[in-house]
Amino acid sequence: MRRQGWAALCAVTTLVLSGCKEREVAGTWSNASGSVALSRDDSLLYVVDADNGLLAVVDTARREKVSEVRVGSRPERVAVGVDDTVYVTNRGGRSVSVIRKGDAVEAARIPVGVEPTGLAVSPDGSTLYVVNSATHQSAARGSLTAIDTGTLTVRWELPLGEEPRGIALLEDGRKAAVSLFRQGDVVTVDLSDANKPKVMRDGTDLNTKANRPPSSVSSPLADEVIDPPQFPDSRQGPRTFRARGMVDLLSAPDGRRLFAPVLWSREDPLGGPVDGRDPNPGDSMYGGGTPCGAAAGGGVVAAGLVTFDTEDEAPRPVVDDLDECKPPPEEKPDYPTSLIASPSFKAPLQGPAAAVVDPTGAWLFLVNQDSNNVAILPSWRRTGSDLPNESSPVRQLVDVGAGPNGIALTRDGRKAYVYNAFDHTVSTLVGGAGDIREEGTRLVIAGDTLSPLAAEGRRLFFSAVDPRMTSPSVAVSCASCHLEGREDGHVWGFPDGPRQTPSLAGRMTTATAPFHWSGEFSALGDFMSATVKDRMGGQELDADTVAKLGAFIDAIPATDNPSRGEPLTAAQARGASLFKQAKCDTCHTGTALTNNTNADVGTFVLSGVLPDAAAVVRSGLNTPSLLGVGRTAPYLHDGSAPSLRARLLNGRETNQHGMTAGLSDADVDDLVAYLETL
Repeated sequence: MRRQGWAALCAVTTLVLSGCKEREVAGTWSNASGSVALSRDDSLLYVVDADNGLLAVVDTARREKVSEVRVGSRPERVAVGVDDTVYVTNRGGRSVSVIRKGDAVEAARIPVGVEPTGLAVSPDGSTLYVVNSATHQSAARGSLTAIDTGTLTVRWELPLGEEPRGIALLEDGRKAAVSLFRQGDVVTVDLSDANKPKVMRDGTDLNTKANRPPSSVSSPLADEVIDPPQFPDSRQGPRTFRARGMVDLLSAPDGRRLFAPVLWSREDPLGGPVDGRDPNPGDSMYGGGTPCGAAAGGGVVAAGLVTFDTEDEAPRPVVDDLDECKPPPEEKPDYPTSLIASPSFKAPLQGPAAAVVDPTGAWLFLVNQDSNNVAILPSWRRTGSDLPNESSPVRQLVDVGAGPNGIALTRDGRKAYVYNAFDHTVSTLVGGAGDIREEGTRLVIAGDTLSPLAAEGRRLFFSAVDPRMTSPSVAVSCASCHLEGREDGHVWGFPDGPRQTPSLAGRMTTATAPFHWSGEFSALGDFMSATVKDRMGGQELDADTVAKLGAFIDAIPATDNPSRGEPLTAAQARGASLFKQAKCDTCHTGTALTNNTNADVGTFVLSGVLPDAAAVVRSGLNTPSLLGVGRTAPYLHDGSAPSLRARLLNGRETNQHGMTAGLSDADVDDLVAYLETL
């Protein structure tokens, strides 16, 4: 660890600093995350724009764009090395762009894994670490790649779990923590041997800790204990939640804590519009299901922040019991509440996409893509006289532009820059002591590449604040379930049965009527209005709004597929023949790989806590598209098949899901190999 001039830092006014003390700063602390970064002297701001495939360079003193560099397809994140070299992950291009300071062209473009996202530079600047969402060999696993920054060559690639995204270096680069996007957990990697990395721990007990069986429920506003709640629906019990959408990992300046923005999602049955109660006017199925219940407000998907203690061998989550809404007795409440509720009912907080801790280590800035704001909260406590609302740890919410997905703080703590990806603008934040504000006009970085209809549809799809789409009491967006326009790997306990979130990416969705798992909506507008009004608390959608949403859904790029290629391998070719032999193409046909009809393939849930409704069993389930199926695990409407192979083996002898009874295990492997190419 190294010292910085904290005495000098304390002499200036930072954005939110109310007191300062000298403390150590780890060499792995970063002052930026997501789509923006600053040069080492803060004179240049680097912004990646995914739509336009560029890195913009902004002179921070003059507040103007001075150059732009064309990089790969759909650039995702940017980081700056100790020598001011800039690195950009090109999520759509399976590559990393390297740009030297002052250059207007790439110095190199390095091939890496599939859909690279997070990246970090070692404290000595010798190694660039890149997180890949999948490998070239498998859609089921991602990887961590190490690149020698001197030679710009790959040293090694280490397989990890499913859909890894973010990375934070620990212990001056001797370890790394990598986030798993859909599982909402952290993998720990040992980097102490530069040539032989190894996975130390492939997960934590985060979700177990967040769902401890409660014996009683404590008020979040006081110390008294109240009786356990009574659930009017016999299926209801204590609410349980799962972390999803874990993109970012950020370190406190002293390296003792990691923070991970997440979405907490209900996983117990949703018995009715509001937990089994008869619906009242204005009620919504997604309302009243937040951790801490109605006291926190919001719906069944809520923004959260997981704190990890890094002083053990691997990061250890310290987290509230989300049913009791307070830390267990053995945990000290010296960390933010795990649910980050808004301090104001009128200003929702949703869709955390990036975050950073300020140079003092006292404050955390949380960028919320779906509510278009930045939350500022203490990083080592949850209460205090400077917090305006005792039910929320947030000191202030600052409005920015549409779709913010990155933030960078100057090293003196005086300014923050936020990139508003849907507006293609930069917001500059200044101020202090609870009065942070946006300074000047927003700087335009680029223009829209989407059609005007699709661009507006994207803002609607990701909005948890537009009254057409949701209400303050629910505050969710379409993207709260369809993460990134894809799927979330989650199974929701709806009244008609368990329902897994399907992907919308690259699936020609608007042309595949009827809609919904049960196929009960013949028109897209009817389906959207029912979802938005009855579940999300929004309004009946007019034709113009439906057209905008539909235009964006059809524009969502397909998920990159590591198995797609020409020509087919021998196994894939055999699988293609088996696909027809087993009559899979009877239902999964046409360009969208669905005949848009209902069928019973032997997968209905007929017993247990949450069976499929009788009407659904009678009508059957709508045939889903198989486009991109290889990266949409788990499978089936109830998410009961963790892999394609598991789905084909389960019920193989019944011939209900294709003529599969005659398939050998080797045939199943070949069929899976082909399905993964679709």
